[in-house]
Amino acid sequence: MFTQLYNTLKSYLESIKFSHTVFALPFAMMGMILPEKKFPDISTILWIIVAMVGARSGAMGINRIFDYKFDKDNPRTMSWPHIRGDISIFQISLLTLISYLLFIFASYNLNTLCFYLSFPVIIILSFYSLTKRFTYYTHIFLGFAISLASVGAWIAVTGEFSWKPFILSSVILFWIAGFDIFYSLQDVEFDKKKGLFSIPVKYGVKKAIQISRIFHLIMMFFLILTIFIFNLGFIYILGVATTAIFLIYEHSIVKENDLSRIDKAFFTVNGWISILLFISLLFDIYL
Repeated sequence: MFTQLYNTLKSYLESIKFSHTVFALPFAMMGMILPEKKFPDISTILWIIVAMVGARSGAMGINRIFDYKFDKDNPRTMSWPHIRGDISIFQISLLTLISYLLFIFASYNLNTLCFYLSFPVIIILSFYSLTKRFTYYTHIFLGFAISLASVGAWIAVTGEFSWKPFILSSVILFWIAGFDIFYSLQDVEFDKKKGLFSIPVKYGVKKAIQISRIFHLIMMFFLILTIFIFNLGFIYILGVATTAIFLIYEHSIVKENDLSRIDKAFFTVNGWISILLFISLLFDIYL
């Protein structure tokens, strides 16, 4: 029984690409630290992490449920556990529900405002999976949904709204939207065949890459703005500069006639960007 539960959970985590949590979690931690330029109490930190993991896992679970009919026909996704039959849609649905309930419970343990906001956030996160059915700008909606992590962490610490975390969330929005365009380049022909929407489908590969570059330029604008808004120092500035170098490298290895290095651009480079910015913020504040 325990072996079966373990295998089911393992298949669920693999299906929802749990390792990709690294993209947004460091930004949530930044939203947690910036209000008071220090770590909150350990209980708040733990509940923020639980909320982040629960929300992200639930959102990806919903995505796997909604997109099942497409994933089973897409050569890129045919090997995923829920397509192979390692985990059923019912099991994914149950674990998705548990993930969202975990998010709500964690929000409740943070503060009243977080608890009330957890419900519209779940709607936004779940709705993303439907956007590719009617808008070419699904990447922007994905960026917006994930960008709520930093705002949520800020509210978890302060218990109130502020305009400041939206500067950081704008960084996330355009960063995610930019590299999600790269990711969707792999499915251009499949999406056209199935009537799905994306920027590469609408504008073609060459223009989509150019739009991704524009999004990442906007991201850098907001990232530079965080230096002044939060009065950050040299170490963080160095982290921002290094982020720009990472982005330049990312765009140098993805070309219109060579998409073979998309995985490296998507997973490796972007994973390092979020971790780099978080670490540079920590060193800047504490040193």
